Amino acid sequence: MNKHDFSSQLKSLGVDPLKAAAASVSELYRLPQQTLDSIKASLIIEAFRFHYRNNDFYRKACESKGIDEYSINRFEDLIRVPLVPIAKFKSASSHELLSKPLSQIEHEMRSTGTSGIPSISRRCHDTVDVAVVAIYAMYREFLGISKGAGLYICPSTEEIPEMGMIKALNMLAGLLDTHTFMVKQERFVPERAIEQLKGWENQFTRHIIGPPFLIYRLLQFLKQTGQRLSLDRDSRVITLGGWKRFTGQMISRREFNLMCQEYLGIDPGSVRDIYALVESNVMAIDDEHQIKHVSPYVHFTVRDVNDLSREVAPGEKGVLGILDPLALATPGMILTEDIVVLLPGESPSGRSGQRMEYIMRAPTSLEFGCCAVNLEKTMDEQPSPTAAVCPVAN
Repeated sequence: MNKHDFSSQLKSLGVDPLKAAAASVSELYRLPQQTLDSIKASLIIEAFRFHYRNNDFYRKACESKGIDEYSINRFEDLIRVPLVPIAKFKSASSHELLSKPLSQIEHEMRSTGTSGIPSISRRCHDTVDVAVVAIYAMYREFLGISKGAGLYICPSTEEIPEMGMIKALNMLAGLLDTHTFMVKQERFVPERAIEQLKGWENQFTRHIIGPPFLIYRLLQFLKQTGQRLSLDRDSRVITLGGWKRFTGQMISRREFNLMCQEYLGIDPGSVRDIYALVESNVMAIDDEHQIKHVSPYVHFTVRDVNDLSREVAPGEKGVLGILDPLALATPGMILTEDIVVLLPGESPSGRSGQRMEYIMRAPTSLEFGCCAVNLEKTMDEQPSPTAAVCPVAN
């Protein structure tokens, strides 16, 4: 990259390029695509070189592919950036991923799916700084929340402090006037959730937040008991955690939307799903058309299932690779086990950047779920509480 690139120009002014990008989500989405690609490339190339210089494991992986520090110089070179298999974050040798000393690690987050083996994601002070700004900027861009009451149909961070899904959802509470968690000691009683929503009526704009399987339980309870609620004009139903249940059954997004409309009284455009990984700082959040937009400073590379060195065309299914420049403690160049599609054409919302659709876990994956799947399994193994019990069959 030359001295006139995005990162170099900001550094010459004493500005951190990553923090500037993370705080400028709305502006980045409104740039011409070529300009945005140039900015992404600048950030990713600098991150690649940082990890190459500071991480023996990653440098050896690069050298084994004939890639050195200066092999990646422009946007078109990003396909050549070596990717770390996501399984490495679950391995006993995950400490090899550190590009910074362990003494500089400020926070660890975990995600545990059906295998029961936690994926450990470590973040240093600098990564936490920029990730916090980035998450709130994405929430503001796609959720538009600055007030109201949040009904969290999930456990609190007090009960599960290291679970990445809960941590990310809990950050929304900082934008709300009040909130409450409805899963206590791994039990959810829908009557109490309904009572709380009614108690907030005419006081706050009411939002429902949690993994799809738990909100689906509330919807099923309303259906089976013949109850209907009417939430507020600006209410949101916000989901994170995947749509596949521990049983292997898929929750239909179309059915979920229709049930939100019938039993909560909100338009499907107000249902916003979030795709995120604990190992990365990326977020892909539904816009008003329920189309997921990738964080504008992150690059998705979708690879041929049978030839991971080759990218598939937009509109074709492939294995997701993530190039995340915000990750400084560990390489943000990750090969996931998710099958996705990058959507071709222009966004109906007018935003530039990449848009994606999640399809499924790769057939070769050792597990099919994430935090939400493991949480559902744990909850279903608990004995029924003596209080009113949800009549929905699991």
